[in-house]
Amino acid sequence: MSRERAGIRPIDLARLADISTQQIRNYAAERILPPVPRTESGYRRFGAEHRSALLTYQALTRGYGRDTARTVMQAVHDADLPLALTLLDAGHVALHEERLSLQAAGAALEAVAEQNPEAAPLPRSGMRIGEVAAYLGVRTSTLRLWESVGLLAPRREPSTRYRSFGPADVRDARMINMLRQGRYPFAQIQLVLDGLRRTGSSDALRAAIAQRQAELTRRARAMLEGAGHLHHYLEAKAPD
Repeated sequence: MSRERAGIRPIDLARLADISTQQIRNYAAERILPPVPRTESGYRRFGAEHRSALLTYQALTRGYGRDTARTVMQAVHDADLPLALTLLDAGHVALHEERLSLQAAGAALEAVAEQNPEAAPLPRSGMRIGEVAAYLGVRTSTLRLWESVGLLAPRREPSTRYRSFGPADVRDARMINMLRQGRYPFAQIQLVLDGLRRTGSSDALRAAIAQRQAELTRRARAMLEGAGHLHHYLEAKAPD
């Protein structure tokens, strides 16, 4: 191999990250990787710094998401360390707020699940879809979507075919709304509702909240790993 072709080949970087060589070129163009020198013949010459940057970006992506990871690496390569650290701080703040929100939602959901639907204070019995939407602060189209995927099944009035929401329907809609705000998928919400309707148990609800908590813990650990990679990358770039 000639001296001008020495270094790490694009295909080697691509295999390391399990991506295409075109994606490596894209990362270089987007400044996710540091500037790539070229040989006299025009070949890109990648080195250990590019390998480290690639691994750092991937680690940041797992914890902070692709957009934040890209902007952090661009800031680092623009010598704007304050911006890079601000973005990491914002990610941790958002995660902490999500934890607090989950705790509050868990307590609220438990209260709704344990509440006797017939004892729930409602504006009136047999509410129409527009009234329920206003009561929950959602669109009527949202309630229709939840009905179309099987989460809600309000009674239809025989003569008009209008939807009529009873106390149990409104309770279910409240729970769906809270769970959707917590980013729970429809399939998981269905399990919660099925458990409540079949046995009156909120075990599925507790399991759903525990799963969400586990997801936040995994993300926190991924953030820690990404921040560690970034620290080592910055240390290697720092002048002696």
